[in-house]
Amino acid sequence: MQNENIKYTIAIPAFKKQYLKECIDSALNQSYRNFEIIIVNDASPENLDQIVNQYSDSRIHYYRNEIGFGGYNVVDNWNKCLEYATGDYIICMGDDDKLLPNCLYDYTHLIYKYPQLDVYHTRTEIIDENSNVYNIQEARPEVESVYSMMWHRWHGRIQYIGDFLFKTNTLRKNNGFFSLPTGCCSDEISAYIAAGKKGIANTLVPGFQYRNNRYTLSNCSNNMRGKLQAFLLAKEWYVSFFENQKPQTRLDKTYYNFLIKQLNGYIATNVDYCIRRDIQTGGLNNSIYWFKNRREFNISIKYIFYNLLKRN
Repeated sequence: MQNENIKYTIAIPAFKKQYLKECIDSALNQSYRNFEIIIVNDASPENLDQIVNQYSDSRIHYYRNEIGFGGYNVVDNWNKCLEYATGDYIICMGDDDKLLPNCLYDYTHLIYKYPQLDVYHTRTEIIDENSNVYNIQEARPEVESVYSMMWHRWHGRIQYIGDFLFKTNTLRKNNGFFSLPTGCCSDEISAYIAAGKKGIANTLVPGFQYRNNRYTLSNCSNNMRGKLQAFLLAKEWYVSFFENQKPQTRLDKTYYNFLIKQLNGYIATNVDYCIRRDIQTGGLNNSIYWFKNRREFNISIKYIFYNLLKRN
């Protein structure tokens, strides 16, 4: 194996206590040893200190925000972690997710093979509340362009912020993780910015585990309007991105043309999903909100009542 001269930052923006110990243990269990763990407690009402104080490892650095950023501005805590980072590369993972022991080792191989890149990706297993694996990400090419990333994402590719490894200095030059309400689309756009003209390299075996559970922010019904705002802001970013891009290869030009044609439909589909879920989970109060704002989003009264009747 290569010398362990690359230092990694494993950042854990923390709020929930339930799986935090599993998360920290998985980071400490890396076969590659040169890393630090940055944990930033976002003014949690839960006793996270009780978990972190169980450890005496000098690689763990624990900080508390006096005032929390909250779920709407969750990316601000990602960037707070970035402020404290001293590693050459940084992973930002959820407080309920896990790294597999080979994660940093496999990333190191990719970095030595493709040292010019600013972002890398590890394949991910999806786990449940009991840490049982029930799904796995699709296989990806070892190297791909930003256009390939986008096209596959728009056509069903699943991914999370913890999948990605960023070169720390480049991420800082890019003004940190791209901040959008609730963090929706922030992971992918941060990765797109880092991939830029250079592209991304992917591990072929899993190195990360994303935990899908009832407490996950993306599963919370009360954040749908934040997600809707995120998609609308993401559209503005995509428009600007496409205006300033000149793909070079034939395949990338094909992806690029498809993406431009599909952008409006992609955003509209996600906006529609957010509105439907907001009505169905929020009942009458949310329906009144959308009744008042229906013209802005071109939705009918019939649409509102239909989804109100389908509420969970």
